[in-house]
Amino acid sequence: MSTPNTALRAVRTGMRMSQDDFARALQAAGHRVGEPNDANKRLVQRWESGAIAAPRPVYARALEVVTGLPISLLGFAAVPGEHVTQDQHGGHDLTSPMSSLATPTPTPRSSPAAAHRSYEGVWLSRYQYHSSGRGDSFAGQHFVVLLQHGDRLTARSLPGSAASSLSLDLTVDGAVVTGTWVEQTDPTGYYRGARYHGAIQLLAEPTGRRMAGKWVGFGKDMDVNTGPWELVFRDASTSKATLDRYNTSPA
Repeated sequence: MSTPNTALRAVRTGMRMSQDDFARALQAAGHRVGEPNDANKRLVQRWESGAIAAPRPVYARALEVVTGLPISLLGFAAVPGEHVTQDQHGGHDLTSPMSSLATPTPTPRSSPAAAHRSYEGVWLSRYQYHSSGRGDSFAGQHFVVLLQHGDRLTARSLPGSAASSLSLDLTVDGAVVTGTWVEQTDPTGYYRGARYHGAIQLLAEPTGRRMAGKWVGFGKDMDVNTGPWELVFRDASTSKATLDRYNTSPA
């Protein structure tokens, strides 16, 4: 008898997605990383019921992009065609024929070391914003899990690190990191669960341990707001023990 994949179901429901929504997000993620897939509701049902114990590599990549979590934490057995090795920090390294997506050709302004740098791990995300309704400035902080697929980075906040949920979808070009952000605010907080989104551009320090820059987004009165944002490296591991340790408020 197959064992239901309760971990995957918990992640999906935590993202407030139906099985149809989740399948569509997987398809969209596949197109973004250049690996189209045929995810559908039935496939998601079979994963969650345990009828399929491990996704094929093309789906494993999409699952990591959508959830922001390593495949090892989504309740699956070893992924067929992929070799998983633990690094010295207890993290994961996935290699497969799809690794041709992995390292972009260095541009004249990026060194080979920067082009091959791994940004995976746990980072502290901090941004500042001005609240016109309260006439003051505030800071938002989350611990996020950052995963890398070639020159693309995805970050998702750990649910226990803040009452709001945050996601980042980024592209690395040398030291320049550009992308979008989405935040679902605290349902019981000042913004009553409102969903905000916008763009972000950061510069990665040569050490690869800090990114700093600016965010831009729309306010409630159709004005354009901006403010500082930084990501500070905390741990290279994405093991369950590490994520449990950081699943708490940065404060």
